Amino acid sequence: MLDDQSTNFYMLGTMGLASSIGLGLALSQKQKVISIDGDGSVLTNFGTLPTIANNVADNFILLIIDNGSYGSTGDQPTYAGKKTSLTAVATACGCDNVVECQAEDAVQVVQAAIDSNKMTIIVCKCESGNVKVPVIQMDPVVIRDRFMTELSKRNS
Repeated sequence: MLDDQSTNFYMLGTMGLASSIGLGLALSQKQKVISIDGDGSVLTNFGTLPTIANNVADNFILLIIDNGSYGSTGDQPTYAGKKTSLTAVATACGCDNVVECQAEDAVQVVQAAIDSNKMTIIVCKCESGNVKVPVIQMDPVVIRDRFMTELSKRNS
């Protein structure tokens, strides 16, 4: 809605996989990869945090938007909105550079992670609720093809 680019790889209908795909991409090339995932999505694929911890890619940043709810399915509460701390879980899984921040500090925290050249897990705490945005109308095959084309240009 704000800045569609061919370097954006939109995940449609793949709840729980953005962090895993982002890590795989970071491990396969040198460019910075920022994967944006929700707390509900990370909870859906709980194996992603130990996988990230044990496969360090210093060009990888995982930004977890922790609003304590499954925002894409109607704002049902997640356990991250209750007793479970994704910051503590990521640390317990062995992730070395885990930062928790509030929404108003996210821009500075993400920029610091980009500048650090260290794999970073950011848990950004924010209020539940989503801004109404249009549904992505692009076919998943088009998303994939334009993303792969852009990566091949940048990696050649």
